[in-house]
Amino acid sequence: MFELNAVNLQRLVEATGGSGRRVKVLWQDSESLAFVARGREYRSEFHVDPSDETMLMVRGDMDLHYRTPEGERRVTVIREGEIIHCPAGTPHSPRFAPDAWVLVLERKRRPDEQDRFLWFCDRCDAKVYEAVFSVRDYREDPVSRVYEQFYASEANRTCARCGYMVPRPPG
Repeated sequence: MFELNAVNLQRLVEATGGSGRRVKVLWQDSESLAFVARGREYRSEFHVDPSDETMLMVRGDMDLHYRTPEGERRVTVIREGEIIHCPAGTPHSPRFAPDAWVLVLERKRRPDEQDRFLWFCDRCDAKVYEAVFSVRDYREDPVSRVYEQFYASEANRTCARCGYMVPRPPG
């Protein structure tokens, strides 16, 4: 029998937060993807998504860092209960506390699409590192995987222009 079921976001956030996981996929079907994610203490990369992304702050506030088409860095604040649309191709870095949660709605990736993750130098703003890959299953937590790749090597974290090294997160 076909049934549509509602999700209680508050209960889901509480249950997922207690599990220690950062991401809980609500659905991932032929055309859409929905998940809740909690903040990271050290988020610093800019994600370039091949599809539009809508973010609703379920708990807490977010500083959404992004880069304009001209490369200028900007920040907008999304308060608890507010929603924002981020167009495809916009480099963005959602930064919020580990006890804050966001609901993300996107189009599921097509087979030929790739996500990009970029780190920029805090001193000279040059690109330090870029990871490009296809996201097939969001349950695999691709953001955590790309962080592992980035922090695995000092060469990945060192700016070729000025020599600054992005520090490892504490802990």
